[in-house]
Amino acid sequence: MAKITLIGAGSYVFTRNLCNDILLTPALQDSHITLMDIDPVRLSWARDLVQALIDRRGLKATVEATTDRREAVTEADYVITTFQQGGLAAYELDIEIPRKYGVEQCVGDTLGPGGVFRALRTIPVLLDLCDDLDELAPDALILNYVNPMAANCWAINYGSGRPNVGLCHSVQGTSEMLARWAGVPYEEVNFLCAGINHQSFFLEFRRGKEDLYPKLWEAIEKEEIYAEEPVRIDLMKYFGYFVTESSGHASEYVPYFRKTAKMVEEELSPRFKNPADHWFDFARTGGYLRHCQQTAQSLEKEFKEVLEGVRTLSNVRSHEYGSAIIEAIETNRPAKINGNVPNDGLITNLPDGCTVEVPCLVDASGIQPVVVGDLPPQLAALNRTNINVQELIVEAALNGNRDAVYHAVMLDPLTAAVCTLPQIHAMVDEMLEAQQQWLPEFAF
Repeated sequence: MAKITLIGAGSYVFTRNLCNDILLTPALQDSHITLMDIDPVRLSWARDLVQALIDRRGLKATVEATTDRREAVTEADYVITTFQQGGLAAYELDIEIPRKYGVEQCVGDTLGPGGVFRALRTIPVLLDLCDDLDELAPDALILNYVNPMAANCWAINYGSGRPNVGLCHSVQGTSEMLARWAGVPYEEVNFLCAGINHQSFFLEFRRGKEDLYPKLWEAIEKEEIYAEEPVRIDLMKYFGYFVTESSGHASEYVPYFRKTAKMVEEELSPRFKNPADHWFDFARTGGYLRHCQQTAQSLEKEFKEVLEGVRTLSNVRSHEYGSAIIEAIETNRPAKINGNVPNDGLITNLPDGCTVEVPCLVDASGIQPVVVGDLPPQLAALNRTNINVQELIVEAALNGNRDAVYHAVMLDPLTAAVCTLPQIHAMVDEMLEAQQQWLPEFAF
């Protein structure tokens, strides 16, 4: 019986999907699932939800809930992190303060001022968790879903050294979309995708020996296809390869698309041709924040609908990697994933030690990354603009280096395209002051 612990189990979408996947996996149907969150109400809902799934399917699995993190991780085999330090209150500051300075973030959880400050709030919690695991579950594997993925995993690797892998669903979702664009059944597709989280590139996309990129080049000339992913298609046209993260997200990591509010409203957002499409709103500043706020308001209703059977969950496992990793390790049946791991010679033209997203084999021996070699030079150069920021985030978080916070935001591609150096300094000061309750090590 594997003990699987979720830290941040009040995160409805992750708890629902990950636990549903675990309970749909035959080899894991006798697992002990421990849910931990600091919000006792949402934790109670999560526990009732997982118990209902166990009862309806007649499984041997067990579930417990606790607000005590140390209790939750004791003797755990796998620890899945899904928490958001500071919650929506901190997230709103990540979006609204930079907006005053002209920085138009639509998500703000990976790079930019929002990504920097989310990492500064999150990394100390992750390192405290690692200390708990060293004492209470020395063999546990961390499966990290918390953004900013690259900076968080980099900090775990340097600050703790505990075994971990960062997991995202960008590769899976994008590869499914590209197969649809190419008109090829997904099960017939094979690909090589590598880079950094949210900015990995499909270096190869094939059906057997057939290169499917010519079909993709044809597809992106269709107006209805372009309307789905205008930013990513522009990046493909000018950089030569298709990137993993959605257009709203991808527009934040480069200096080309979000220079002014007017540009976002009059040039970027209308390129998503269907205003009913959620990406039409996500492209706007704070689009994902609004989505999270709306979801929070409907959370209790959704939980109750699932518990009462009004809303049913899928009987097919999702494309999230979490359950596949645990299954592969427990059964020694290999699985292939794209994971975020330390760059130990894996991508040879990116810095050693940074976090890269590469193909990995998983079996009873654990996570085994694949050596990719050099990326095309223009892709490596684009990745390095993001890695520069991540490196300074880790320096700030691990060493309490206040100057590194300013330097991280100064080097952010979007912020640098919008703000002067004095403006950036003033913005960081304002964010540090507003978030002191979560960043005591940087208090004035």
